[in-house]
Amino acid sequence: MTDWRPIFGHAEPYDEQVDGIETAADAARDGGYTVIEGACGTGKTMIALTAGIDLVRDPDTDYERVFVLTSVKQQLRQFEADLETINENLPDDWDPVSGLTLVGKADVCPYNRANAGDIDDGNVYDRCETLRDRTRDLTGEGGETTAAALTANARQQQTGLADSGRSGSMGRFLETAGETAAYPPEMPTYSDGGAVSAETEFCPFYAQYLDDLPDEGSDGDAVEAVPYDLTDAGMITPEDLVARSVRNGTCPHSVMGAALAHTEVVIGNYYHAFDPRTTGSFTGALLDDSTFVVCDEAHMLEPRVRDLVSDGVADTTLRDAETELSRVIQPIKFEREGRQATGGSQTADADLVRAELQDSDVTYEELNRTLEFIRDLRDELDRRVTAHLDRKHRGWKSDLTDLPDEEIPLRDPGEPAEDELSEWAREAGYGDADWVRVEAVGAVAARILNEAEDEDRTRAAPAVGRVLGEWYRCGHTEYFREIELERTWNDTEPPDSWRRAYTARIALHNCVPSDAIGDRLASFGGGILMSATLEPMDAFTEVTGLEYLAREEDRPVVERRYGLHFPEENRESFAVAAPKFTYDNRGRTGDENPTRTHYADAITQVGRLPGNVLVGMPSYAEAEWIAGVLEDRLSKPVLRDASSDDEATESLKSEFFAGDGKVLVTSLRGTLTEGVDYSGDRLSAAVVCGVPIVNTSSPRTKAVRRAYDDAFGDGFTYALTIPAVRKARQAIGRVIRSPEDTGVRVLLDERYARDSWDSVVPFLPDDDEFQTVSPDMLEFGLDRFRSKLS
Repeated sequence: MTDWRPIFGHAEPYDEQVDGIETAADAARDGGYTVIEGACGTGKTMIALTAGIDLVRDPDTDYERVFVLTSVKQQLRQFEADLETINENLPDDWDPVSGLTLVGKADVCPYNRANAGDIDDGNVYDRCETLRDRTRDLTGEGGETTAAALTANARQQQTGLADSGRSGSMGRFLETAGETAAYPPEMPTYSDGGAVSAETEFCPFYAQYLDDLPDEGSDGDAVEAVPYDLTDAGMITPEDLVARSVRNGTCPHSVMGAALAHTEVVIGNYYHAFDPRTTGSFTGALLDDSTFVVCDEAHMLEPRVRDLVSDGVADTTLRDAETELSRVIQPIKFEREGRQATGGSQTADADLVRAELQDSDVTYEELNRTLEFIRDLRDELDRRVTAHLDRKHRGWKSDLTDLPDEEIPLRDPGEPAEDELSEWAREAGYGDADWVRVEAVGAVAARILNEAEDEDRTRAAPAVGRVLGEWYRCGHTEYFREIELERTWNDTEPPDSWRRAYTARIALHNCVPSDAIGDRLASFGGGILMSATLEPMDAFTEVTGLEYLAREEDRPVVERRYGLHFPEENRESFAVAAPKFTYDNRGRTGDENPTRTHYADAITQVGRLPGNVLVGMPSYAEAEWIAGVLEDRLSKPVLRDASSDDEATESLKSEFFAGDGKVLVTSLRGTLTEGVDYSGDRLSAAVVCGVPIVNTSSPRTKAVRRAYDDAFGDGFTYALTIPAVRKARQAIGRVIRSPEDTGVRVLLDERYARDSWDSVVPFLPDDDEFQTVSPDMLEFGLDRFRSKLS
């Protein structure tokens, strides 16, 4: 054990922090993992960073970096802040710990950030790839110029514009992140100066990055193109990265990619470790045993990875793939028929198509067969959606605006079997090869179109091929297939078509992501998984594959639990034995019955407490109901959250925090009940109404429950009850965030208060803090706490 205390960013660690750091470091030296459930105030981020950096700086280990994964922006900022604290307090003779936060191209592209160069959030990825390819073509082997000449060209264009005195955007320098680039805000162009010479757009930032790379054949590494000293840089936030890169005229995203494998602490999100496309194109260098991984907010690991390793393809993407294949087939088809294309529909010529097919293992016949398969698949999708709507929503064509989102299962969710779309394909004469060859065919089609149009774009055919290949390969117990219908509106579709009202998608859901999570965790040297809400630990280690690592690979998995250590006299916690808030008891939102009366009265009592009160309901519909009740009963303002975009949520949050006390009503499945900082006087009480179990009638939920039955023995508990209790605990955990905070926490439902067949008391590790009270005694308890503080 090395001396980690010089790394620890504060004067004196808590006992829990000493134990957590030393436990995590010991386990990781043996290739293992530490699982920490730590209440707010435990200092989990500092535990993880200290243990990881200690291992990286220890010459006797193979660890080269700490890779932090978190799903919450606030926690990402916390890791940045804690690393800066560590650097500020390191011994004078120590090099700063280098850190880097990973973000997407849209966040760092200078043109996108400056709203310049015809690049925006909607096209930044496609435009970036096209401009990079053009820049490489101009400067690579056999190219017309050099990277240095291109950047000089861009600077000269800027100088010429400025000298000309032309007004408007022309003649200005591109500005972002507080820095000014030596390039124009418009995309510069290159011309070889010939009598007939097309001007080619290029990216000067990427050209400068290419110029900064070591020469081919040398022993240099791409890190030489990073325009700052990694050993002295400390924590580089995205804003820092852009500023340093723009100051040096180079591409921030390329610099990020060059620096990430050489940085001691890399901060990202779950995409960077678990999304197959992101790891394949960007972060693959981090996925090995020289990395100490930190999974923060690890209670979200299972659902987030389930989404990342699931897949699907929209009807519009199938349509676009069909169009792409038709455009590739057309030149040879017309040539054989002795016709010529008209109206500009032909972008490739027959010679180009033949040459590309000759260089691949794809035949012209396969192009036609794949086109036929995708066209028939779209027809079958149309038939199934229409039949479903005719059956479930008679007369739907007369009012397309009144249709809800829908799931159309392609098998019985409770009985794993071949899906109906696969059955249809077999009966229609499509065999194994038709499914698995779509990806290769799609890749060739995309290459032909990009070559013909001299523009690299994200094409639909490869994406369709990837999904159809996975559709064929994946099993039917672990994966569930369905058609998803999402409400939208498209005036270009016929008035009586479902496509006018819906976006349809054939979806392939990974019901049990434990293998995907476990396989990825196995690739790292070791690490920490941590959250305030992981209990029960045995269930958590099973669904994340950790239990398999411990049993089959003999890698240690060590558990630690650290409770809330803030002053007990500053908080009061109640579990109210109100009738279960289930549909059988409460009925519809417009009903009046004893159950709803109990809940309305109890929530009103909590709402009357001084200061801000957070009310968490099982759904947005129930949130709307209780908001209406509270508006009639309370004198303080009542704010209602709804399913909305980030901007609306941030606005609502700011309104809640400003001024005098208010009540904020939201869904426990929304974004305001976890990962939000309610410290200080921002929140004085929180009440959780019911156990927020997801809609059990959803086909996808039924399929996940059945798959968990097979994998773990109790699908309802593992897939539904435990995640619901974690949601409730996250909401309750918003109240007490520091030693000075005071407040009330209320769990409202007898399942939190009493033992019964569906009790959730066993999943509340701090249940001894929650006093069980009847609904009529809650007001007494609240008054007693109020008087104690006054």
